[in-house]
Amino acid sequence: MQGVLIRFYIWFYMQDDLKTRQSENACKPEVCLGMPLAADRVKDMPAIPSDSVLVSGICPISISGLTSELKRRDDSIAIPKHGQKRKKSMSRRKGQRGTVVRKGDVWHLRYSEDIPEKDQPVRRSVFVGKAVGADKLTKSEARRHADEIIRKSGVNTEEHFNRVCAVETGETFRQQAQLWLRKAEHRNRKPVKASTLSNWKYQLEKWVLPELGDLHLADVKNSAMKHLVEKLVSAKLSPGSIQNICQIPKLVLASCVNDEGERVYQYKFNAEFIDAPAVRNQRRPVFTSEQVFKIVETAEGKYKMLFALLAGTGLRAGEALGLEIGKHISDDCSLIRIRQNLWRIQIQSPKTENAIRDIDVHPALAEMLKQFIGDRKDGFLFQNCVGGFPLQTNILRRHLHPLLKKLGVEKTGLHAFRRFRVTHLRRMHTPGDLIRYWVGHAKADITDVYSKLEDDLVFRKQCAVEAGLGFQLLNCPNNCPTAEIPEQQIAA
Repeated sequence: MQGVLIRFYIWFYMQDDLKTRQSENACKPEVCLGMPLAADRVKDMPAIPSDSVLVSGICPISISGLTSELKRRDDSIAIPKHGQKRKKSMSRRKGQRGTVVRKGDVWHLRYSEDIPEKDQPVRRSVFVGKAVGADKLTKSEARRHADEIIRKSGVNTEEHFNRVCAVETGETFRQQAQLWLRKAEHRNRKPVKASTLSNWKYQLEKWVLPELGDLHLADVKNSAMKHLVEKLVSAKLSPGSIQNICQIPKLVLASCVNDEGERVYQYKFNAEFIDAPAVRNQRRPVFTSEQVFKIVETAEGKYKMLFALLAGTGLRAGEALGLEIGKHISDDCSLIRIRQNLWRIQIQSPKTENAIRDIDVHPALAEMLKQFIGDRKDGFLFQNCVGGFPLQTNILRRHLHPLLKKLGVEKTGLHAFRRFRVTHLRRMHTPGDLIRYWVGHAKADITDVYSKLEDDLVFRKQCAVEAGLGFQLLNCPNNCPTAEIPEQQIAA
């Protein structure tokens, strides 16, 4: 009897009729492990082919048929190749309690612990308590103490397991940061704006990755964050900038999740140890009424209209640059609809859902805007000399900053116009929920949710007239902050 003995049984499932199988002279193996062939089937087996082997001395099978069938089936049991390392899996682990043993007069706990960069776990032996004397422990008491030692060591936790596996697989902070950026860019829930992604990428490349990029994720802890903060402080960054940059490593770690969506690294950073400077008295410059008047009157061309529109409506700079004639501005220019935003040369959705709103324009500013539009029926409200998008950096560098220097005003950005508008509306006792609606901020409390002032167009226009602009516009007739508009014009 020729062939070799395979040391496990194979169950043969006969799918076709026995006569068909005899004529085909073949056997089809289905699932292996531990079920012998029935004795009544052995006598009916066909003649043994020349390329067959004997399985457990009972059943002959065809080597070529067995090989082709195992290759065909996707659910066959995968046997690791010779020398191939089996990957660790938390699902195959049931946890351990260790073994409590007596060594002379004391109890000891023996258990195993996974160590990064080691193939085999390290055996530990820990003192539990005395076995003799006044403070002796019974074996049951020693067992309870041992369970507490195991729990505190964390060897059975998924966090410890993931930390070990992260080191073994070479998963670095740089790799996870790249994955985090890709997910943030293409996720369905709360997609990140292009401007935010650009800011994150810059901060990663400039500050975070040079310090943390080559570290394993398991090593991004308090000490690593402390070194990062020291580097940022030595570069003389503001406390607000340091706080924003330090949020990025936390977001990268939080993005590392398992198959169930649970965070792999449940690490809580110690703010006292990291010692990042606290944010106090953050600089938020704002223009005065006199400064806005001088800026608007000194500016030339389309920038006069842009600065007046920002100060008179509280628009964000990207929202103002994204306005299109005929689509976002009413015919009489008394209403501006915010539906998109311009970042660099890219049109995108507004900053938040609350930023999608309608803004009522004061009659004096509406008249100025109407004259600026002229006979144009479409196109963007603000365009550069070649009909393209004006860049905010160019507006600041070439126009606003030189103008502020000429007027002796502190250098600041376009957002100072927005702060001026909010301050003026508060000074004029405009309803708070209406202010938040006009500037595109979230509702403050449930009372704002109940209030529906934003749906009352007549009341909104009246409030816009009563509040006024807060600065003078020369050669405009309806510039008085308390001027009234006829009811038929309000209702139009």
